Parts: sequence; structure tokens; C-alpha cells
Amino acid sequence: MPASQIHLVRHGEVHNPDGVLYGRLPGFHLSELGKRMAAAAANELDGHPITALYASPLLRAQESAQPWADKFKLPIQTDDRLIEPTNKFEGGTYEFGPGVLLHPKIWPWIINPLKPSWGEPYNDVVARMFAAIDEAWAGVETGEVVMVSHQMPIVMVQRAVAGKRPFHDPRARRCHLSSITTLERRGDSFVEVGYQDPAADLLAQAIDSGAV
Repeated sequence: MPASQIHLVRHGEVHNPDGVLYGRLPGFHLSELGKRMAAAAANELDGHPITALYASPLLRAQESAQPWADKFKLPIQTDDRLIEPTNKFEGGTYEFGPGVLLHPKIWPWIINPLKPSWGEPYNDVVARMFAAIDEAWAGVETGEVVMVSHQMPIVMVQRAVAGKRPFHDPRARRCHLSSITTLERRGDSFVEVGYQDPAADLLAQAIDSGAV
């Protein structure tokens, strides 16, 4: 039988002293706090029958997957479909909200927030995430699967399984650093059955300003 549960895990805190919107930029690795967060996430599911481990190709996701690989003695399988979306804000230090209107050069980027016009379409992110989830679910004979990804892709899955439209306010996302969103297959679709913040006691010390 396929996987009993799919756990979508967000990476830990990134070393990002300049507050850059890092997107897919290379070289952004976990901070020391981020490593502790990633370890806390893996420890949260200690004793669970984790039988497969996937991660986005970006460094912060690969590093966040390592504690899972060590604890459950699994190889990290890189899946490009779990990657952060493309984003025209990448490399800048913009904050989402009314303040972006102070930068005339980016006005063309925000002409259609429903798509969104500043990056990879929401529907494309949903499609690739569920393609990866479907394959991971069917790719094991038993147990549970961990998939380490990024805030926006995980939020897209959360909203899709809840029947919500993909357009949203990024400031209101429920997907903290090293959080775990758990899905189960019910009939022909997935449902969310759990959300955990194993690094909750570390979040007050964390800086989470680079997600797009």
C-alpha cells in the first residue's frame, strides 16, 4: 500500500544578515539557529516509520533534510518540483505590503496579484507540488514520507487541500520555519490532518525575512 502520511517540512532559519529576498539564489545556507530548528523538526517525528525523504535542490532545504537523513538512515532524494518559486523581487530587500508602491520600477510586477505577475503563477506551483506529492505517496510500499520544501509552495498545498483560492497575503501565511504540515490521502485527494511547530521555542530568536 502507498504512504500513510506525507509530511511537508519547511527549512530552518537562513543566514541572511542583510534581509535579502533570496528566492532561488545560490549559497543561502542555514544559520546555527536554523540547524537547531531542522534538528527539532526531525526529532518531532522520532519513532514514526519514515521510509522516504525528499528535498528541494536549494542549499537551505538540503541542509534541513540532513537531520532527517541521519535520524532515519535515508538518502536525500532531490526533487526540483519542491523548489522555491521564481520571483522578480529576488535579490532585493522589499517588504510585501503597501510599501512596495514606493518603488515605481516594480509597479509593472504587481499589476496582477491574482496570478501573480511578479513570479511563477500560483496554479503552476500547485500543479508541480501535487505532482511531486502524488509520486512520493505512490513511491513507497508503506510508512510515511518527508518532503522538505519552502514556505510558499507548502502554503499553496495547504490552501489547495482546504479549497481556498491560491491568492493570499504573504504576511498571513501559516508556515513557520521548520514547521510540519501533514497530509493523508482520502479517496482521490489529499487532506491536511496536522500542523506542528517543533521549533516554536526558537522562533522568537529567528529572522524570517527572506521568503518570497
